[in-house]
Amino acid sequence: MDAETKDRQFVTALARGLEILKVFSRGETLLSHQGIVQKTGLPKATVSRLVHTLTELGYLVFLGRVGKYQLGIPALSLGSAVLANTTIRSLARPLMQELAHHAEALVGLGGRDGAEMVYLEACRSEAPLTLNLNIGSHIPLGKTAMGRAYLSGLNEEERRPVLDGLKRHMSNDWPSILKGIEGAIDEVERRGFCLGLGEWHGDINAVGVPLRPADGTVPLAFNCGGSTTTLTQEKLETDIGPRLVALADRLQL
Repeated sequence: MDAETKDRQFVTALARGLEILKVFSRGETLLSHQGIVQKTGLPKATVSRLVHTLTELGYLVFLGRVGKYQLGIPALSLGSAVLANTTIRSLARPLMQELAHHAEALVGLGGRDGAEMVYLEACRSEAPLTLNLNIGSHIPLGKTAMGRAYLSGLNEEERRPVLDGLKRHMSNDWPSILKGIEGAIDEVERRGFCLGLGEWHGDINAVGVPLRPADGTVPLAFNCGGSTTTLTQEKLETDIGPRLVALADRLQL
């Protein structure tokens, strides 16, 4: 982690403790000590000290019956507080739900979490093939319509460090990922939205739109995604994309 060596104000122990908590938010509800070591890449001794501290504070709970840890109520309360304070969610939800029914797809609102986007809100239609993503689900930042829309909504000064971090995280695929991001930035400049056509998963198409809340809070992004048979490129370009742009515009007034 570059920040550990370059920033004298950076508290390494705190960063590592938070990294341990974050691994439980990526589809993992129960982890053993060894599982935490594997997920974080931290030394066993470091994990032991941090896990002990987090357990003493209640952020982790040890389940002796299965020999694994899970998040405690204080950690869950932090996430609930973030969602409760995201005013844009309550304003956006009815508009998102309306679009989800129209598109017969999933409409999401997300923010950046490192090299990923995390869903802050998710609205789906009653169609049987709707994507199974929910609040708290993570998707790649550089390979998805939502992630690329988020990056498109940043100015160059904001975007540069995010891209630098993404390059370190995805060095092997970086040339193709950067090409996709640059294409998305151009798309958003021209028509307000960008597409993801089977790049994340071969049978999923999606459209993304950036959101800069008028109150100056952190940038976010919307997406609408579904099966390639339901959300064709033509439908995304002529119908869903413009509707998603209009949705975002209503929330930026």
